[in-house]
Formats: sequence, C-alpha cells, structure tokens
Amino acid sequence: MIDLRLVLVVGVALVLSGVLPFALKPLLTRLGVLDIPNERSSHTVVVIRGVGITVAVGIAGGLALSLATGLVAVDRSLILIILTMLSAAALLGWIEDYRGISIQVRALFQLAIGAVGTAALAWTIGQSFWWVPVGALAVAAYINAANFMDGINGISGLHGVAVGIFYAVAGVLSSQLWLIVAGLVVAAAFAGFLPWNLGRGFVFLGDVGSYLLGASIAAIAITGLLAGVYLEYLLSPVLIYLADTFTTFLRRVRAGDRWYASHREHVYQRLIDTGLTHVQSALVVTGASVLTGAAGFVAATAPPLVAVAFSLLAAVVVAIYLYSPRLLAGRVKAYRTP
Repeated sequence: MIDLRLVLVVGVALVLSGVLPFALKPLLTRLGVLDIPNERSSHTVVVIRGVGITVAVGIAGGLALSLATGLVAVDRSLILIILTMLSAAALLGWIEDYRGISIQVRALFQLAIGAVGTAALAWTIGQSFWWVPVGALAVAAYINAANFMDGINGISGLHGVAVGIFYAVAGVLSSQLWLIVAGLVVAAAFAGFLPWNLGRGFVFLGDVGSYLLGASIAAIAITGLLAGVYLEYLLSPVLIYLADTFTTFLRRVRAGDRWYASHREHVYQRLIDTGLTHVQSALVVTGASVLTGAAGFVAATAPPLVAVAFSLLAAVVVAIYLYSPRLLAGRVKAYRTP
C-alpha cells in the first residue's frame, strides 16, 4: 500500500517546481539574468535563465517535508546530507548565473561540496574515509557533466525525471526508503520544470539548475554506493551523459582546444546539426539512457551469462549513441542527393 505521505511529498515537489516560475520569471528579468545567444549556442533568441531555482525549492521542499512528516525516519541523516549537498551546489550555480565565478573557484567549491558531503556520509554510514576523494571527484565531475549537457530544451528536465525514477526503483529493489523518496522527489521537481522549458516562452535552468541536477544525482549515487546499493543501479542510468561528456572532453583536449570553453561538439548538439529538433535530440539522449539503465538493472542480479549479455547491450547502446550523428548525417546526405 502506498503511503499517502509519499504522495504528498512528491506532489509538493512537483507543484513548487511547476508554479513558482510564475513569480520568479519577472524577478529574473529585472535582475538581467538572461542567456544571450552566440554562434556556439543552440538557441537564437534571448531567454531567461536561472529558473532552476524553482526546481531547487521543489526538491528542498519535498525532502524537508519527508523529514517533517516522519516519512523518512531511520535514514533521515542521509536525506539531510543529500539536501545540504544539492543546496550548496545550487547556490554555487546561482552565483555563477548572477555574478560569474572563475573556473578555479568553481572547481574548488565543487570538490569541497563533494568532499565534505562524502565525509559526512562515510561517518554516518560507518564507511572508510578513503571514499572522500572518490566522492569529491564524482560530485565535481557530474556537476560539470550536467552543466555541459544542458544545451538544448528538454534534455536536463528529462534526464532528471528518468534518473530519478530509476533511483526510486533501485530503492524499491534495495529496500531503502530514503532512496525511493530522493529519487521520486528529484523526478517530480524536474517534471514540474519541463513545461516551462518546452512550452511557448520557454526558460532555462541556468547554472543553478544544471549544478543542482548534477549534484542531486551524484549525491544520491554516492550515498547509495556507501549504503550498499548495487553499482549497476546507480551507474547505468547516467552512462550516456558520462560517455558524451568524456568523449567530447578527450576530443577537444587532443585537438588543443580549451575544454571548458563554449562549443557545439557534444553528441546531442551534433544531432541538432543533422536536422533533429531540440526535443528529438533530447529524446534520443533520454531513450538511450533508459536503455542503458534497464540493461544495468537486469545485469545487476542476473546469472553471469545473462549479466554479461546485458552489459554488452548497454555498451552497444552507448556506441550507437556516440556514432549516431554520423549515422543520421549520412542518411540526410543520401536523402538530399538527387
């Protein structure tokens, strides 16, 4: 039987994220928090950014309510640590949106959020503090992955919904209520943002939202790993984001480009160049993530041969995704050739 408190918590996250932009948009306009397109952008009009604040409020409200109602009792410390980590990351992203921060300072604070959060988790769960550098790097890496991948309408919102649902299912399979709650709250909050990002008069998450997305997923994943959740449950839903970010990073470093500078070389961006719309490209990314996630969930508990087969399936999905711009470009060229 579904606990009505869980329904309330998820509903609050969804409503806060979906309704608050009505009040926030005019304020961001007055503050001049706007995205000005350039030759490297996937957009051609000036757009309000920073609306990720409402998603942060939605997640924070949902998680806080789960504690206040007693829904999460045994593992309330884990929820508190996750909430602190994602709130700190969202604040850092907002400062970047509003004032700008140097790359060095951003990296330092991202690593600090990961290190302090992982140390608190290790102490709470009773794990080795050797996990601290791993957690610091993981949080910083995925904050940047989410930030780099946040370049077209729908992609971040869909990612938050998909990964959040996968993590909630992982919580069910692992009998960890905190993971169910955290996953569903993240999914609901990003679902509330989607209509604003995909509808007429769309807005952007901004760095506050992409930092929030990356930190939420990384914090939940690190907590799950330290709490004994299967690695496949935590890693498989984010394989596409990691693969796209890592291969693009390597390609730019090898070419001697500044890896942190704005560009249009990610797979999802090159899919746009083949003629796909923003929504179509975002759905390709999300669909591939769902496939790798599903394959990883099967592989986690399957017999060895089945696990190997589904692991290979996930690898094939990643390879096809990385090669998809060339495949689609070839089809478009063939179609246009008389």
